[in-house]
Amino acid sequence: MSSAVVEEKETGRIEAFSDGVFAIAITLLILELKVPHLPAGAPGGALAAALIEQWPSYLALVTSFFAILIMWANHHMMFGLIRRVNAPFLYANGLLLFVVTVVPFPTALLAEYFEKPAASVAAAVYGGTFVVGALAYNLVWRTAIAGRRLLRSDVSEERIDKLTRSYRVGVPLYLVATAGAFVHPAITVAICTSLSVNCIATSNRT
Repeated sequence: MSSAVVEEKETGRIEAFSDGVFAIAITLLILELKVPHLPAGAPGGALAAALIEQWPSYLALVTSFFAILIMWANHHMMFGLIRRVNAPFLYANGLLLFVVTVVPFPTALLAEYFEKPAASVAAAVYGGTFVVGALAYNLVWRTAIAGRRLLRSDVSEERIDKLTRSYRVGVPLYLVATAGAFVHPAITVAICTSLSVNCIATSNRT
């Protein structure tokens, strides 16, 4: 039997399903933006002011959009190293997808309460969602590399170790972002945004 047959990928269905979940979640984020309803004959300045007042929604949308985009990019890259799946991996991936589908809710929560007294709780829920997401990523990766049964045979131990270290960093940093919500919700948003920017900047070196 040729090596091409041995290394044939068996992940097509789970990748297609996962891509669909990511696409739906990232699309739902836009629903948080609302068209301002002003009285008939309201001047353009009133519309501009109403649009500006929604700035927390824009901020939450952008932060969550890039967070999901990066989660998808990492997921895509991870599956490039995986040739087959098993039941534990399917369920671990399912947990990750569950977190992805939840992201629009804390995004809407943060946008609604960012300038209100309950902002710290909303920001903590937002940051906590990404803590769970980071934990889910680690679980998916740990399941994938267990015994190397699911990986391509040409994936080096150096590559495995490098990815393991990169995934491990996310959990404590998102925990800091979550705790920062009780100092000021902007800290949570700033850390989450910085993590997204850093992931994009370093993706080509991973």
